[in-house]
Amino acid sequence: MKAVYGDACLTEGKVRKWTRFYRGEDLKETTVRDRKRPGRPVSATDTMHQQKVDEMIVANRRVKQKGIANALDISKERVHHIITVHLGYRKVSARWVQRQLTVEMKAQRKTICTQLLERFTHDDERFLRSIITGDESWVHHYDPESKMQSMQYRHKNSPAPKKFKVVASAQKVLLTIFWDMEGIVHIEFLEQGTTINSERYVSTLRALKGRLRRVRQDKVKDVVIQFDNARPHTSRQTQCALQQLELPTIPHPPYSPDLALSDFFLFPLLKKHLKENHYETDAEVDVDVRSWCRSQTPEFIADGMRKLVQRWRLCIERDGDYVKK
Repeated sequence: MKAVYGDACLTEGKVRKWTRFYRGEDLKETTVRDRKRPGRPVSATDTMHQQKVDEMIVANRRVKQKGIANALDISKERVHHIITVHLGYRKVSARWVQRQLTVEMKAQRKTICTQLLERFTHDDERFLRSIITGDESWVHHYDPESKMQSMQYRHKNSPAPKKFKVVASAQKVLLTIFWDMEGIVHIEFLEQGTTINSERYVSTLRALKGRLRRVRQDKVKDVVIQFDNARPHTSRQTQCALQQLELPTIPHPPYSPDLALSDFFLFPLLKKHLKENHYETDAEVDVDVRSWCRSQTPEFIADGMRKLVQRWRLCIERDGDYVKK
């Protein structure tokens, strides 16, 4: 019409408006949804197909959408729509955990978390401020960056960057670190050719006690130690040394890295900083680790310590099961 009558013709919007008027529709009503119209009704997403898709998923949680589409003779797009919109399913990967917890292990985890949470409720943040947490971790001279760290902005027509598979270096050094709500208390690296055993760990505890007398004079008598149940931590020799040094401990359930502060908070962030860095000697690793630790603000460290309380609560809510990241 526009090509024939030129500017004297009504615009497309006016034509649509008058069409709606003569259909008896309310011109003031505005909607972005599809109106009912004549034609073949949608049957691929009806109740029958939804029920069949649900039955196939329940029978095989790893079933492919293409397999469902072929079995029901509907499109893969409609299968995806039924699964995500109508049935509310989402496909997730399994999460790796350190160990399959038994009923007794879960009960022990829940009991310990309940005891610690009750103590926190009674003493408030004074309890958190008294905790000195410690752990060990290997630090490699070279650790390749993760795939997420290597992401970069590119135009849609730019070639995708390539990342070659690289493994961490064989050269590594064992880091031992103790910290509290105020910051890092003690850092120690294991000498090459030696192993961490009860005798070596007792030496570390004596160094920690001396360090506490220098940097935490106001609370050296009130501290409690938190570490995991590694053999050097729980041996009789270590327990005797803790009594002699007057360093009481708080309980920690076995196989529970999700409740160990260094494992779920400090070490992941430190390792992220060290990735893609090359170190020639253990001394260079020592310098960079200490530099990173000094750069962390007291507020950052305190927030990490408070996450422990959240973990206790989540563990209790999950009846002792592992806490998600």
